[in-house]
Formats: sequence, C-alpha cells, structure tokens
Amino acid sequence: MKFGLLLPHFGEHADREKLLGGSRRAEELGFDSVWVRDHLVFEPHGEMEKPNREFYDALTTLTAIGAVTERIGLGTGSLIPFRHPLVTALMTGTMTRLVGPRLILGVGAGTFDHEFEAIGWGDRDRVSLVRSNAHILRRLATENDVDYADENFSFENITVEPKPLGGPVPFWYCGATPRSARLAVEFADGWMPGRISLATMAKRVETMRELSAANGRPMPTVAVIPPTSVEATREEALRDVNIPGLLAWANKAKFAVKPPSGRFETVEDLSGQLIAGDPDDVVAEVKKFAEVGVDHLVFDFRFKFARWFEQIEFIGTEVLPRLR
Repeated sequence: MKFGLLLPHFGEHADREKLLGGSRRAEELGFDSVWVRDHLVFEPHGEMEKPNREFYDALTTLTAIGAVTERIGLGTGSLIPFRHPLVTALMTGTMTRLVGPRLILGVGAGTFDHEFEAIGWGDRDRVSLVRSNAHILRRLATENDVDYADENFSFENITVEPKPLGGPVPFWYCGATPRSARLAVEFADGWMPGRISLATMAKRVETMRELSAANGRPMPTVAVIPPTSVEATREEALRDVNIPGLLAWANKAKFAVKPPSGRFETVEDLSGQLIAGDPDDVVAEVKKFAEVGVDHLVFDFRFKFARWFEQIEFIGTEVLPRLR
C-alpha cells in the first residue's frame, strides 16, 4: 500500500509554507504522494469546512510542489473537467517535463452544476466529460495529428507538445457510486472515492474485480481519501472532528451500504469514512483498508490543517514505519 496526504490548498489554512514546506517534509518522512482537490467557483462543504472561499488552483499548486521536491507523487483527487482537454493535455505534459513523470490525474464529474454553468457548459453531461478527457488525453499523449469527435469535443489534425514524460499520465476515475467503479474498469487506470464506508468499498472492489476479469482488463488501482485525525488519545483526535456532519453526509449517500441499523448513527458506523485515534488506532484502521483491497490511501487532514505539520510528523514517525 502507498500513502499520501491531501494538501491544505483551500480554505483559511491555504498557505505557501504549509504547501511547499509540508510537501518537502512529507517526502523526507517517506510519504508516497501529495494530493489536491479542484474547483473553479469554490463553495465549502458545510460538514467538513469553514466558509472561507480561498482555493489555490490544483495544477499550479502541484507544479510548485514538484519544483521543490524530487520524487513524491503529485495527484489530483479529483480534477473537475471544466478545462478543455487540449488545455489539460498541454499543462500536464509541461508539468512532467518540469518535475518528472510523477503526476496522477484523478478526474471526477464534480458536485456542483454552477461551476459548469459559469463557463457555458451547464447542459453537458459531466460524466461524459470525464470519459472524453480520458480518451483525448490518452491519444494526445501518444499520437500526432489527432482527429477526434464526440458529444463534447471535436477537433482535427491536432498535435500537442510536449507529450508527457514516461507516457500517458495515469488517469483515475474519482467517485463513490457503483457507476464510478464500473467506469473505472471501462476506461481508467484507477478508482478513487473520497469518504466511503469499508462495507461499501468492499462491495465496489468485488464488482471491479469481476468486471476486470470478464473484460480481460487489468484491475484498476484502488485508492481512497478518508478524513483523518491523529492525536495521543482517541478522545483528543475525535474532539476536532464534526461527527454529526459526517453522519449526516453518510446518511445522504444514495448507494452506500448501510449499517445493520439501517442508518449511520455512531462513530463506529463511520468505519472507513473516518480515521481517528492514537497511532495504534490509525494503524489498525489502515489495515482494514488493505484487507478490502485498497492500494493507495491518502490521509485527509482538513479537520486538522491548523496543526498540519504536527499531523504529518505523527503519521510519518508513528504510523508509516509500522505499516511499511
């Protein structure tokens, strides 16, 4: 299993030193990757974030981090397809030439219609935009004079240079629904939900294995970004987490596998949707993800960005060595 960190590039704690210094420290401690989210017109998630609308651009942030680090992976979880894929192809190809072939493009359909309405794409099917990006980026990474046409984009005789160093950038489908897992098998290299219960994750992974075998395709990489809080005791770790907000969000998840009671009602019901506790607790929780088939786990410290460096040290010194 590989381990990453969601970066504080949004909200009140977005900060140059936290981003650049934190990424350098994460690399020193042996983390495999750092990750960013993506928005065009940011509206904070009420159960997870305060109302500050600061939001540093995803690919610009990763480029800056790549310039001050050497090996750590650079991921988007997820990039939203409000950019024309020709623009994304040029940006990602350039990034790999500047910082090396370290990029993973997790792309998702997004949550908010208003971001697409703002650029005149409000009538487009967002899932189809993800599929278009997957096909276009893969072709432009390996071909010249490309002709392409689908319901979203049409162009002729297009070559984009530079092409990504090392070949096409890995493309992961980001989402938690049954359809997202099926689409990952269809055209992506990985599947990456955010908050998802372990029972739901296990069900999705089983489906993906069956579909991959039936279609003769490699099993996509399975990744996840669970909210995380680590302290000296479980009580201290839970103090910073909005448990009622997470429970409310979990109960709104249409396709989630519910607890035996039929509702998410307790902290224990949030297994998989929250990692919180002392280092022993965190190690035990991470092992549960490994058991259901997770290959890459990204710790989401947005509840703890005020203590960002402390959280990196806690995981890097007290947890990662035991998981390696």
